[in-house]
Amino acid sequence: MYNYLDFEKPVADLEGKILELKKLSENGEAVDVGEEIARLEKRSRDALRDVYRSLTPWQKVQVARHPDRPHFLDYVRGLFSDFTPLAGDRGFGEDKAIVGGFARFRGEAVAVLGQEKGSDTSSRLKHNFGSVRPEGYRKAVRIMELADRFKVPVITLVDTAGAYPGIGAEERGQAEAIARSTSACLSLRVPSVSVVIGEGGSGGAIALATANRVYMLEHSIYSVISPEGAASILWRDTTRSKDAATSMKITAQDLLDLKIIDGIVSEPLGGAHRAPETVVSATGELIDRTLSEFAQSNLDFREHRREKYLAIGRTL
Repeated sequence: MYNYLDFEKPVADLEGKILELKKLSENGEAVDVGEEIARLEKRSRDALRDVYRSLTPWQKVQVARHPDRPHFLDYVRGLFSDFTPLAGDRGFGEDKAIVGGFARFRGEAVAVLGQEKGSDTSSRLKHNFGSVRPEGYRKAVRIMELADRFKVPVITLVDTAGAYPGIGAEERGQAEAIARSTSACLSLRVPSVSVVIGEGGSGGAIALATANRVYMLEHSIYSVISPEGAASILWRDTTRSKDAATSMKITAQDLLDLKIIDGIVSEPLGGAHRAPETVVSATGELIDRTLSEFAQSNLDFREHRREKYLAIGRTL
């Protein structure tokens, strides 16, 4: 059984009935119910399709935050081989909210890094729910500088509600660390590809996502602030998060229209959490096509990145 979101209740009811009938059939407590199960499965698929065909921005926020969505380490296991993680910023310590290192992607050497939220209570605490401290961003800078030195592409997978806002993080220079990480992204002489796989929250996301190509999963979000934070600032009322999510244009579809991102990775019906292997594979295919395109080009990747970001918001 899945962890159903509030708006998925019609689907949850149907799939609950299907499960009950299957258990009765397995225990020999019911006559042949194959036809009824098939009928309910069709109704369930149709209901799921209807729900996901017309998701509101706030519902997309909920899907992007679903605890069963594949996280960074799921993509590492599914797409990369010989992954060698690096630890520490060589200044303060190790921050496990960012995982990164070097690996092989379809035979080619790459640097890969991203935020890891964790998949259960212990791993979520270990990775601080994907909220990065300054030492995490300084570790990211160290990995990107190594990638630049050894001339290997950089792949980042973004999934964070935002940088860690604690007192200690601010004392250790959180804003400066984010700025330096963003600068390191912009300064790379090698190609960079970024994919927002869940939440792309504020500067905590931009610090890794300032790439030559930026993609988003179909039901991911990318925003300057969380809807709750925006509602608190604008209306001093967090119950208006739905209004904020709608007004902020944070969905992949909105951001593609605004030319802030370069493409969208389709998710399976019902979201990435229903078929993680499928969405991981689709993401890998898109990254592969992009890197192949870059390999055949004569781009100055630093200049390409500069022009890309200067063009955002231009009307002439």
